[in-house]
Amino acid sequence: MPETRDNLLALPPLSLYVHIPWCVRKCPYCDFNSHTAGESLPEAEYVAQLQRDLRSQRPWVQGRKLHSIFFGGGTPSLFSPEAIGAILAAAEREVGFTDDIEITLEANPGTFEQARFSGYRAAGVNRLSIGVQSFDTQQLDNLGRIHSGDEAEGALGMARRAGFDNINLDLMHGLPQQSEEDALADLRRAVALEPEHISWYQLTIEPNTAFYSAPPVVPGPAHIVSMQGIGREYLALQGYGRYEVSAYSQAGRESRHNLNYWSFGDYLGIGAGAHGKVTMPGEEQVLRSRRTRAPRHYLALPLAEGAPAPPMAEGGGTLELPLLEPVATEELPLEFLMNALRLVRGVPAKTFAPYTGRPLSVLERQWPSLEQLQLVQPLGPRIAATEFGFDYLDEILQRFLEQP
Repeated sequence: MPETRDNLLALPPLSLYVHIPWCVRKCPYCDFNSHTAGESLPEAEYVAQLQRDLRSQRPWVQGRKLHSIFFGGGTPSLFSPEAIGAILAAAEREVGFTDDIEITLEANPGTFEQARFSGYRAAGVNRLSIGVQSFDTQQLDNLGRIHSGDEAEGALGMARRAGFDNINLDLMHGLPQQSEEDALADLRRAVALEPEHISWYQLTIEPNTAFYSAPPVVPGPAHIVSMQGIGREYLALQGYGRYEVSAYSQAGRESRHNLNYWSFGDYLGIGAGAHGKVTMPGEEQVLRSRRTRAPRHYLALPLAEGAPAPPMAEGGGTLELPLLEPVATEELPLEFLMNALRLVRGVPAKTFAPYTGRPLSVLERQWPSLEQLQLVQPLGPRIAATEFGFDYLDEILQRFLEQP
């Protein structure tokens, strides 16, 4: 029998994730829910369905306002500023915004999208995340990207002129036949542009991708470790502190949206393939939501307020899609740690019990041995890994996964 809860669940901050599932072309490394756009997109129909989707989730808001919104994809910047503005207007009408809300839109550096930056800013977007991945021409070709390094630099300049003062650049390392110097050269070009935030993450070969079917030759583990060490040191010297596994920012410019994820906050998810997580204190439950992945099936969902989505045929089978599913009580500590330990500073220990409904003592069975191995910090004011343990998060979590 799981340990009896002795704490009521508390409501954490609330965010909104909006998924736009279309791209100009599917990248060979991408395992996200993205689909090649045709000659035209069902923009108006999709926006209307997003609004219905959000309205159907109003019971899970529970009096909170949104403190962040993230438009991900796919390539959200394929949608017009008017469409993005309509979605934001619906979100403010149906839920409401905090005064300091962060609203992020992912964009690619293509010239067509650059021309829209002023429109996105006017619509209410106040943070851009630009998918550069690399400035190297050969690597961009390897990754199936359709922009050049010069276009990436131009995109950031255009964003600045449009009024954006909070910009993230996405970069990858561990690319095919990439050397440490090559990876550092990408970081140097990125830092020269002075973005407020840099996401620098390792290329991983995921199932159901073109790279999985025909894997490229990538650097080995020893080279990756060396590459990451050199990159972290350089970014720190340039004023970009590492605050999460692959996130670096200038002081005070951390992503509020992603911090809410990693701090086990709540988020609504709307759009094809979107996921959400909400807390129901009165029922002492944490619930997850999910939507069908195929855009045509998502557009066909008869969404109604508080009603479960019906079964949908997808890929030749039937996929049951309840609006919400409970997370098993005994799984909540591991779910919490999977997010919290991604943060360099971890999270306040005082949030564990109210966010999971379980006492902090459920961690004490494994924590001392992990502390002896110098993988985690003492279980005190914060729940956090050590600098050494930060590179062994999978091993730390495995201990809790195996816990009876």
